[in-house]
Amino acid sequence: MLTSSALVLMMTIPGLFLFYGGLVRGKNALGTIMHSFIITALISVQWVLWGYSVSFGPDIGGIVGSLAWVGLSGVGLDPNPDYAATIPHQTFMVYQMMFAIITPALITGAIAERAKFSTFIVFILLWATFIYDPLAHWVWGVKGWLRNMGTLDFAGGTVVHISSGVSALAAALLFGKRVGYGNEPMPPHNLPFSVIGASLLWVGWFGFNAGSALAADGLATSAFVVTHTATATAALAWMFSEWMSKGKPTVLGAASGAVAGLVAITPAAGFVSPLSAIIIGIGGGVFCYTACNLKAKLGYDDSLDVVGVHGVGGTWGAIATGLFASKAINAAGADGLFFGNPGQLWIQIVAVAATWVFAFVGTLVILGILKALMGLRVSDEEERMGLDLSQHNEKGYSL
Repeated sequence: MLTSSALVLMMTIPGLFLFYGGLVRGKNALGTIMHSFIITALISVQWVLWGYSVSFGPDIGGIVGSLAWVGLSGVGLDPNPDYAATIPHQTFMVYQMMFAIITPALITGAIAERAKFSTFIVFILLWATFIYDPLAHWVWGVKGWLRNMGTLDFAGGTVVHISSGVSALAAALLFGKRVGYGNEPMPPHNLPFSVIGASLLWVGWFGFNAGSALAADGLATSAFVVTHTATATAALAWMFSEWMSKGKPTVLGAASGAVAGLVAITPAAGFVSPLSAIIIGIGGGVFCYTACNLKAKLGYDDSLDVVGVHGVGGTWGAIATGLFASKAINAAGADGLFFGNPGQLWIQIVAVAATWVFAFVGTLVILGILKALMGLRVSDEEERMGLDLSQHNEKGYSL
């Protein structure tokens, strides 16, 4: 579990910051990397002080955990039978910390190249406390209302991917478009960086999904196998979709497809068979590719396609869990629609809708307040200069 925790941390630093850092223009590379790096520091401290208690502490009305575990009071080295009966409570805590770190880091791709760093810091702290932590309690906390309803989310389809993808949409709308968006080219400055980052995400994701079995057992093996299978399928599905529609397959497309597959299989990883994973992977590749291509027509500037990959991929994965889950894979789970239980599909749809509404409205409120108090964006002049210089007084490259 400690190894899985380190693998999930590797997904953010350096996986996500290389993936995102390579996709922006050179003048914003360091600023984009800094987002993921400093979130790792910020959320780690927040999680120890109060985040873990709000997420997993003793229940208050199915909505949040109490502050009984603030500062990790009572979170020691003995197992907690409610969450992981065979590992130290602090091991479970630090594993969940890595999920809490990567989720807000995913949002940063939607507001890349224009966010004011001071406002960004406050936003991440508020978002983690008022959006991520309660949502984690709803789905994974003992007596959380979605958990009690029977929602299946093995490793974070709703908690991580829908929440970040939907919040990214709200953020992109409130931040507005980058200066020159639609009128001047904004190509990635370092695609090899991005492919390395996507590859590290693929490797680290086994800690994310297989680790969510919370044991080295058959369920972890099953989650590992279906995660890899869905990811491989989605990379192919995105590549062939792009090849057919645009004439050539791109390396970035294949990498994006792999990430879409990872996202889509996440909620289902502990509940579905390898053949079901192939279908989920095809959906992830095709649906996310289509969603990313709709962005220009819909007119919002989601810089690095967080909405199309995480919002749409997470939604598809959560609903697909309600279609393909099987108690033959995990007796502690439930059967889905195709295994004789249509009620599970309805439960998944309710969980998706609740997550969409909560994350979208909550993010709009947080950012609306911050916009009035601090301002969300750098000035046009600072944006043209690039965030590396304007926010951090540094250059990523001296050429």
